[in-house]
Order: sequence, then structure tokens, then C-alpha cells
Amino acid sequence: MKTADTIIDARWIIPVEPAGVVLPEHSIVLAAGEVIAVAPTAQAASTYTAQRHVSLPDHVLIPGLVNLHTHAAMTLMRGLADDKVLMDWLRNHIWPVESRMVSAAFVREGTLLACAEMLRAGITCFADMYFFPQAAAEAAVHAGMRAAIGIIVIEMPSPYASDASDYLAKGLAMRDALRDETLLSFCMAPHAPYTVTDATLERVATYAAELDIPVHIHLHETLEEIRDSLSLHHVRPIERLQRIGLLGPGLIAVHAVHLETGEIASLAQHGCSVAHCPSSNLKLASGIAPIATMRSQGINVGLGSDGAASNNRLDLLNEMRLAALLAKGASGDPTAVPAHAALHMATLGGATALGLERRIGSLVPGKRADITALDLASIELSPCYDPASHLVYAAGREHVTHVWVDGELRVQDRQLATLDERKLRLQAVRWKERIKA
Repeated sequence: MKTADTIIDARWIIPVEPAGVVLPEHSIVLAAGEVIAVAPTAQAASTYTAQRHVSLPDHVLIPGLVNLHTHAAMTLMRGLADDKVLMDWLRNHIWPVESRMVSAAFVREGTLLACAEMLRAGITCFADMYFFPQAAAEAAVHAGMRAAIGIIVIEMPSPYASDASDYLAKGLAMRDALRDETLLSFCMAPHAPYTVTDATLERVATYAAELDIPVHIHLHETLEEIRDSLSLHHVRPIERLQRIGLLGPGLIAVHAVHLETGEIASLAQHGCSVAHCPSSNLKLASGIAPIATMRSQGINVGLGSDGAASNNRLDLLNEMRLAALLAKGASGDPTAVPAHAALHMATLGGATALGLERRIGSLVPGKRADITALDLASIELSPCYDPASHLVYAAGREHVTHVWVDGELRVQDRQLATLDERKLRLQAVRWKERIKA
């Protein structure tokens, strides 16, 4: 008998690779935080002995969900300024609060709150863009969660940095200090074309190439953004980025709502990825991204929640359902984003955009053991003909029961294994009182 750390038996496993596959009555075998086998349950039992054996007879196992775009600490501003247009929301509500309140403590405690919410929703990895990124990184490590930490760059001063050079210097120093943390990776994170100059974007492109890390940027989110770019720069933002040399396989275009045919072709030709944030786009009335067309041209698409201040939920299961339905409705094609494609976007699509596809995003031997289990036996999910369909169209984060990150249990029987929920709630209340004051 071969030895392992953990064997998890499940009613179904959807490994994401190969595409479209559902494995009934299978088990996944873990050792040293890695998937070492995915096999029929009887075969796994006869081949391996393990210290821990978890039986989930009514569950489906999927790769841990990858939240490709969020501002985790903004969870402390959830519901603060709802029902506003984007630039009013930013300039008159969010930015003033941030200028008064944002600190390393705010980011650390807000990110811990977000990690708790995301883990309970089956999210094992998130890409973050926010001030005081070292505090966010420390929170993610404390929560035992995988994170791609953005080296935030913006021209305007904040409590974190005085100008673009200061942002870059502090962000690069943060990366150097934390580069050996196994759960962390890094991105250049210029906020948006309308808040970053050409000179700064050129520096971002240089650093991204030297460090071989992605560039994570809001792009073509609103029509106003495009009108302003035409007025100030005489080109649309994507063309501006192309001239600077930022279009390429490392670019993560966040939102990408308003795209012309040629721009979609350009993103495809350069191998860019898109972080699709359907709930945030709808709530801010930014529009509906042409995901069906993007996918038809081979663009890699991942899913993001955006921050809880502009979405209110850090819930990728909800984003999967919404992404699939919007693509069908907008394209007039009910086959535009089928269930397996939506799951790919929420897992391997996000991992690929972050350059992590060799480590996470699917349940295959050799990858890290980031796993989410959902119970499909409840009355609202009965009967179950197709677990992939149920995941996308019927199940919710309330059905997540177990979550592993790097082979370690982070959620067990719907309870956080490493974070103190009561403490997090009390911290959130204290921040609310300070913000309201």
C-alpha cells in the first residue's frame, strides 16, 4: 500500500481538466499539499492508506475557486454608498472615506474579513488590488489563503504613498520581503488608464517584464472612461496601452465591458486575459461585457467579484451563474457559456490569467491541493441529474461544506477552521462606527 496524508471520497469529482468531465464515485488523494491521484473510490482504497479519510457521499469536489479581481479590504465599506454611478461613487463617497480611514490596520482587518467570507464561499485564491498591500498579504497568509497581491500604482496621494514612484518603490519592496511565502504571488496593479500616466505605465510594463508577473488593471469599464481617453489622449484606452507595450499574455483586463470588434481581436491576438465581474458591472450600470464573443475568439476569461463595496458579495458561485446567464441573454445563444465553461472561468481561467495554471485551477496529479466541496443533497438541489449544471444554475455558497488550501482544511462542516468569526464581526462593527463618525 502507498501512503498519503488524506483521501477524500466523493459522489462526484469535476476536475476541470480534461474539460467537460464528471467523475462519479471517485476519490482524490493528497500528500504534502499536492494532489497525487484522482481515482475510482474502490481503486484508491486498495492502493493508498492515509492518516485522514474524509467521506463525502453526497458531495461534488471541484478545484478551489479563483477570484480574479477584488479589493478585499473594501469589505469594510460594504453597503456604504449603494445605487450610485461609478465616478460619483468613487469621487464623492469611496475616495473621501479612503483618504480618512485607510491604514495598514484597516487593510489587514478588512482583508481578514474578506478572506473569511471567500473561504466560506469556496474561494481559495484571490487577486487583490488595494493600498497597503503588505497588510493584505499578511492577512491572506494568516487566513491560510492563496493570494495574488497587486503592486498598486496610482498618481494621486493616499495614506499609503505620496506619488507613483512612492507606490512602486513600496510595492516592489513588499514583493521582495514576501516573495518566499508559498501562498503568495504578485501582480503589477496600475489602477486604471484614467488614474495613471503614460510615463508610469511604461515603468509598469518594464517591471512586469523584468519580474515576469502579470499586469492587473481596470480597463474599458465605462463609456465615460473611453470618452475621457479620446478627449485627453486622442485614442481609446486599449490602443493607448498597446502603444505603451502593455498588451500581452500577462495583461489582465478587468471588466472589459465596452469593446469594439477590433479591440476584442487585439486582446485575443496579444493573448490577454479578461477578469469578468458581472455583478459589479450590473450594479454600477457599467454594462454587459461581450463574453460570448471573447470566448469565441479564444480570449481567456476568469471571474471576479470586485470589491464588496461595489458588489456586496464576494461570491464566485453567484458570479458563475450570472456570467452564464448574461452571456446567453446578450448573445441570443443559449449555448454561449455552458456550465462547464462557467466553472472553467471560475477556476482554471483565473489561474491561467495569474500565471498559476501549473499549480492550481484543476484537480490533476501534480497540482496543489486547493479543493472545494459542495453538498448537493439538500431539498432545493434534489434531484441532481448533472452536478456541473447544479453548480452553476442551482447551488450557492451555502452549500459549501469543506475547503482545502494547499492540502490543509480551511473550512470544515461549514465552519472556518483557522479564523475567529466572532472577533472578525466585532472588528467590522468598530470600523463601521469609525467610518460613520
